[in-house]
Amino acid sequence: MTVYTLNPLKDSRWADFVDWHPRASIFHTRGWLEALHRTYKYEPVVYTTSAPGTPLANGLPLCRIKSWLTGDRIVSLPFSDHCEPLVESLEEGKEILDALQRELQREKFKYIELRPLHLNSLTETGMQRNESFYFHELDLRPPLDELFVRLQKDSIQRKIRRAEREALSYEEGRSEKLLSQFYALFVLTRRRHGAPPQPIDWFRNLVTCLGGRLKIRVASKAGRPIAGIVTLGHGDSMVYKYGGSDASAHNMGAMPLLFWKAIQDAKNAGVQKLDFGRTDCDNEGLITFKDRWGSHRTELTYWRLSPQSAPIPGQWKRKLRFAGPIFACIPDRLLEAGGRVFYRHIG
Repeated sequence: MTVYTLNPLKDSRWADFVDWHPRASIFHTRGWLEALHRTYKYEPVVYTTSAPGTPLANGLPLCRIKSWLTGDRIVSLPFSDHCEPLVESLEEGKEILDALQRELQREKFKYIELRPLHLNSLTETGMQRNESFYFHELDLRPPLDELFVRLQKDSIQRKIRRAEREALSYEEGRSEKLLSQFYALFVLTRRRHGAPPQPIDWFRNLVTCLGGRLKIRVASKAGRPIAGIVTLGHGDSMVYKYGGSDASAHNMGAMPLLFWKAIQDAKNAGVQKLDFGRTDCDNEGLITFKDRWGSHRTELTYWRLSPQSAPIPGQWKRKLRFAGPIFACIPDRLLEAGGRVFYRHIG
C-alpha cells in the first residue's frame, strides 16, 4: 500500500472528503488549516493511501512546525483540541504511521504528535502516551426543556435566570466590533490565568477563513461587555472554543447565559452535540462547570512518536505557569506582544 501526500489548501478533494466524512470535525476543515497557515505559517499536509486524481478514501492532516525555541515537529493538529485520524482500517493507519516514522527519521523532527478522540490502535504502532485531558460533550437530541432540567440548579439554572433578571443584552455575529469586544475580555481572562493571549490576528483569520461556521457571542450590562465566547460549527457538532469574561461581573450569570444561547441556537439548527473541548485534568473549576451542564466526560489522550527518549508530558505548561506572575502584571500591549511570539512556537 503506497502512501501519498497532498496540500489540503489546494487539493479540492480534501474539502469534499471532510464534508461527508462522519468523524470529521471543524479542525479537519480547510478553513481551520488556512487560519493556522495565515497566522503561524504552519505548513499543512495530508497523508493518504489514495492515489492522486482519485477520490480520497482516508486521510490524516498534519502541520509541520519549524521552531528554534521548541524544536521542529509534526502535529495533528496545532491548537486543535482533538483531530481524529480519518482512516477506515488498521492497515491504512499503520501504513500512514510507517510513512510518518520514515519522515521523522529522514527530516530529524523532534516528534510526531496525534490527538485522536479515540484510542484506535495507536498503542500497537509504537506511539507513546503523552498528555491526557478531560473531554466533555453534551447530547443535544433531547427536547430543550429536558436539557434545561438536567442543568445543575444552583450554579447554572439560577444563573441563567439571574442573567435574565439583570436584563443583560446579547449580541452574536462576526463583526469587527464584536471581535474587539470579545478579544478585550479574552485578554482579561488570560491575564487572570497568568498566560498571554493568542494574537488577535488568529481570531481575525478564523473569522475570515471559517465564515459562517464561526460565531462570536457577547453579553453586556448597560452597554459594557462582560462575557464573550466563540463557537465553531461543522456537521452535527458545535464546538465551544474560546471564552473571556470580566471577573467583577461573574455574579450576573453572563457566561451561563451565553452557553444557553449557544445551545438554543444549536437546537434550532438541528445540531446534535455540543463539544465543550478539552480541560486540563487539574483544572477542577472548569471541569465542574462543564459537568454541571449534564455533559458526558471522557479522557482525551495525546500520543507521540519520537526517536528520542519518552517525552515529558506538559513541560511547556509548567514553564508557562512559572512565568504566570509576570504575565499577570505587565501592560496589555506587552502581554499581547508576548502572545504573538509565544504561540508560534507551541502549537
